[in-house]
Amino acid sequence: MSEPIAVQDQIAETVALLRAQLGVSGKDLTKALRKARHRLPRRIYRQATKLAKVEGLASHPKLRLTLDTPALAKAAREVQEHLRDIDVADRRKGWWLGALGALAFNILLFGAIVLGFMMWQGLI
Repeated sequence: MSEPIAVQDQIAETVALLRAQLGVSGKDLTKALRKARHRLPRRIYRQATKLAKVEGLASHPKLRLTLDTPALAKAAREVQEHLRDIDVADRRKGWWLGALGALAFNILLFGAIVLGFMMWQGLI
């Protein structure tokens, strides 16, 4: 009886990791996965979908006995390992660097256009 309860715990831990690492909200795994779908690799999303499909069954005392707990434990472990490997500070830093790079490119492009216009008008 401890393994099915462990599946419920793993689902709850997966939801907590989705909230902490990706910042998605949702009371259950299905709702959280809808919001995090495009931030997860396809393989990890499929594994998390397996967990979401059995989320309702895991809470029922008789239906939880029909679950394939080793496969679900493996899927939960894989999803949780991926979520734990996400470095939130690095993602935030990468976002800022990307925004600053785009801004620098736009400033350089604007300067080149102004310089080209001034040469065309004969001001330089």
